Amino acid sequence: MRLRRIFKNKRIGKSEIDPDEIFLDSTNIPRFNRSQLEGNIERSMSSKSGYGIGIFALIVLIVFAGKLWVLEVKNYNSYATRSENNRLRFATIFPERGKIFDRNGALIAKNDDTKDETLGYKPRVYDNITGIGNAIGFVKYPKVDSSGFYYQTEVEGRDGIEKSYNNVLSGTNGVKIVEVDAHNKIQSEGLFNNPEDGKNLKLSFDTRFTKAFYGFMEQTASQRGFSGGASALMDINTGELLVLTSFPEYNPQILTDGKNATVLKNYAEDSRKPYLDRPINGLYAPGSIVKPFVALGALNEKIISPDKVLETHGYISIPNEYDPTKNSVFNDWRNNGPVDMRKAIAVSSDVYFYEIGGGFEKQIGLGIEKIKKYLKLFGFGSSIDDPYLFGENGVIPDQDWKEKNFPGDPWRVGDTYNMSIGQYGLQVTPIQVVRAVSAIANGGKIVEPTVIFQDGSEPIKKVDTGIPADYFKVVEEGMRQGVIDGTASGLNVPQVAVAAKTGTAEVGISKARVNSWVIGFFPYDKPHYAFAVMMEKGPRDNTVGALYVMRQFLEWASVNAPELLKS
Repeated sequence: MRLRRIFKNKRIGKSEIDPDEIFLDSTNIPRFNRSQLEGNIERSMSSKSGYGIGIFALIVLIVFAGKLWVLEVKNYNSYATRSENNRLRFATIFPERGKIFDRNGALIAKNDDTKDETLGYKPRVYDNITGIGNAIGFVKYPKVDSSGFYYQTEVEGRDGIEKSYNNVLSGTNGVKIVEVDAHNKIQSEGLFNNPEDGKNLKLSFDTRFTKAFYGFMEQTASQRGFSGGASALMDINTGELLVLTSFPEYNPQILTDGKNATVLKNYAEDSRKPYLDRPINGLYAPGSIVKPFVALGALNEKIISPDKVLETHGYISIPNEYDPTKNSVFNDWRNNGPVDMRKAIAVSSDVYFYEIGGGFEKQIGLGIEKIKKYLKLFGFGSSIDDPYLFGENGVIPDQDWKEKNFPGDPWRVGDTYNMSIGQYGLQVTPIQVVRAVSAIANGGKIVEPTVIFQDGSEPIKKVDTGIPADYFKVVEEGMRQGVIDGTASGLNVPQVAVAAKTGTAEVGISKARVNSWVIGFFPYDKPHYAFAVMMEKGPRDNTVGALYVMRQFLEWASVNAPELLKS
């Protein structure tokens, strides 16, 4: 009965049969691979799914269009520039580096007349440099890569005035745009920015004088066994340095070109240190050339009058701190007998300066702190303002210095004695010395030295020491007497009246070698120039040194530059 109803409702042989009825009680007879979706029924996608896919596609399209707008519209200029730069190069146009002249217009440094088209700049050329090689310095050229483009784009001053005044001489680079093809070959060029040439420099140096000084120093060193030397000649009113010579020196052309390996190797291995710019960076024991400054300190502190006579016997003797039965003896270089201040300067009496420096018996001494005070007042222990002359400060020993260098060994009166005559660790530079002696010559004004020609457009830097002019007059007279019949008598030449002070400073542990000094000024009646000459590390028993160099120069000047010696 039940079957009949079933068949009644579901006619046998009917073509339309519901699939779920077919598979209701069946098994997987065809053995479909269900994991591969075989035998699954395909159903049509719902309207909701279609809408979702459409919305997703629309979002993708909007994002793509937005990104395209950013690339093609918003950031067009940026990407266009980047694209353009792929075929454009920026090439450096080098400016003309400023020339360097001496005070008379003689050319010292210039640029080669023919520009190297490959390098793009003119090689530096030097002339009239004898005696000022270290002062002028040298340059290094820009660095270029294998494609011909510069990764260092400056002609750079590396030493001396070329370095110190590089910002004046160098100028400003220009730029040109170079179009290249895929093979990096230049297709066209166009100017982008003009270069600005460097400015010329007119120096205070007189190349005639520097050459003469250098020759006399070289000859004296060769004949008398000195390892080097330095000379300075300064206008006492303007600070202009007409001479600033270091021996031995290097040739700026050799260092600038950098091609002569043999000479460069010799420079590096030369024990005489040709790279050392002695006038500004060489530190030397001054010896007796400090005595005029100690004398000025003693006068200004009123511990002695210039006319007071001290009895000297070739030495002084004081009790030994370690053994009261013995004395410590401080010798003079000879027995100078009774001397006042003028004569003490003229004959360079050590005993006189021992006494006014450190005190002895009834004579009060300055003491180390006041000695230091007056040495600093005259510029020792401090550098020069000029960017090139800014060198070593030097050393002025005192109690703190000794404690640092010799721990546990206190400062003694003997140390003060030695300081009073320019020994015991005192170190100065030749440029400091010529600055100091200029103050003696001009009546007490510390004028800052300069290597730039003074045309009156800039104020002269000077500081008054505050010491009365009468005291300077005493020291000037003592130095003049030293030339007439004292230790500087070798400068008693007929062509010009000179005032001078010599100095011999022992160097080294064995004290077998000495630095030879002479300082002074001329013409005596109306001073115009101060000088300082130092010959370095000569034999102790040698009597020919710095003074002989200065004498030769004065004799040369009387023939070749007589205007220099006139009042």
